[in-house]
Amino acid sequence: MFLKFFSKNSQPPNDLELVQRYQETGDLAYVGELFERYTEMVYLICRKYLPDEDASKDATMQIFEQLIENLKKHQVTNFKSWLHSTAKNHCLMQLRAQKSKPTISLDADPILSMQLNPHLHLGNNEVENQEQDWQLLEKAMAELPPEQRFCLELFYLQEKSYQQIAEQTGYDLNRVRSYIQNGRRNMKIYVEKHHDPT
Repeated sequence: MFLKFFSKNSQPPNDLELVQRYQETGDLAYVGELFERYTEMVYLICRKYLPDEDASKDATMQIFEQLIENLKKHQVTNFKSWLHSTAKNHCLMQLRAQKSKPTISLDADPILSMQLNPHLHLGNNEVENQEQDWQLLEKAMAELPPEQRFCLELFYLQEKSYQQIAEQTGYDLNRVRSYIQNGRRNMKIYVEKHHDPT
């Protein structure tokens, strides 16, 4: 794929360079290269959240189709982390669309639970309010710096230890701890500021 853009002696561009070149040119070949690099990662994320293989394959394709528009709208500094969040949010939205799924509960994850904000207490039948709070929490997560967001996702959603996060990200333990603590605090501030108790 790169023969069209690069000589044999040039190094393949990194993720951020591909994103920037796509944003500058609109050439879908750059998105195609990102797709080749991260298809397996996105599929595995989808498999974690969605009920079967076919649904995961469909979701993987939908996520990359959305990249064509989303990459034009967002300033991406860490593509892999951003794509991880995008894939996770896509799967959660699919699950929430299936009203019969009992897995969608704010209490299912510590980040989304009462310890984040005591006002976010939902009954089982409060579907509309639940959806609004999910959207608010997703917005709060999206507002975090990439390092905080990625560490929070690893810690809460993937249940990684501080040590495992440090090994995966290359951050030292103190930095991991700081990112998680500051991320939780920033999310709490955002939710308290924007949550409508009515």
